Amino acid sequence: VSGDAAAVRKALGQLQNWADGVNAVVAVGESLAQLLGVQVPGLRNFPSIKGPQGELPLTPHALCLWLRGAEQGDLLKASREAAAFLAPAFTCVQVLDCFRHGWNGRDVVRDLTGYEDGTENPKDGEAVHAAIADGMGQGLDGGSYFAVQEWLHDQEAFARMTALQKDHMIGRRLSDNEELEDAPESAHVKRTAQESFTPEAFILRRNMPWWRVKADGSDEIGTIFAGFGRSFYAFEAQMRRMAGEEDGIVDGLFQMSNPVKNSYYWCPPMKDGKLDLRALDM
Repeated sequence: VSGDAAAVRKALGQLQNWADGVNAVVAVGESLAQLLGVQVPGLRNFPSIKGPQGELPLTPHALCLWLRGAEQGDLLKASREAAAFLAPAFTCVQVLDCFRHGWNGRDVVRDLTGYEDGTENPKDGEAVHAAIADGMGQGLDGGSYFAVQEWLHDQEAFARMTALQKDHMIGRRLSDNEELEDAPESAHVKRTAQESFTPEAFILRRNMPWWRVKADGSDEIGTIFAGFGRSFYAFEAQMRRMAGEEDGIVDGLFQMSNPVKNSYYWCPPMKDGKLDLRALDM
């Protein structure tokens, strides 16, 4: 935030009519709610979680926009439009271009490691139940609690693994996506089995690959994890188990990837085709 509360409200008013909830998804951070003098039930900052390389970085922001489209030019245009009317109140700190990889035209996408993503994602009514809040009242029902992580892959570490080590790290066979019963307890699939938590920990998630070239000519790759829940419970339960807080077993995924940015947001519901910002006293 770079402006006062009045400037922020004016910018959000423009965003309210601009975002459609499909090609532009708006997510509000706790600091923005605090600036406006409101408390959104359940909205908080990313918690303290200790991973294998130490405390997971906490990277809170006031506002996050997920812009979606099939053409990079359309995304650039939308990014510049949003930046222009948000500029008096907000300063842009990061833009990260992600893309779809290994899409089969229907229901399969892949991480840059080659493994399928989202196999156990809930679908249809179960997806709505997992991702969308209800029973909370006007201005809150229809909203979602949004966990965002930027993961950085260690390409060299992954390349050194044998095919079997890679499959055991994920818990699925790369060739056919078959779940491996003999995979170790550290396998990612076993660590995050959503039905194995009490209560069950289902979320609607997307992994979106990213790639960038640094100034020295070397490149970096990774993925953005985007998880939508009816609260932060399900995501947090999975993340804490991945970190080994329950039983000391660390998720195998940490062998070749680590989250370098971690943030929590609240996505307001849509009402009559525009953002419902009543919970922000607007």
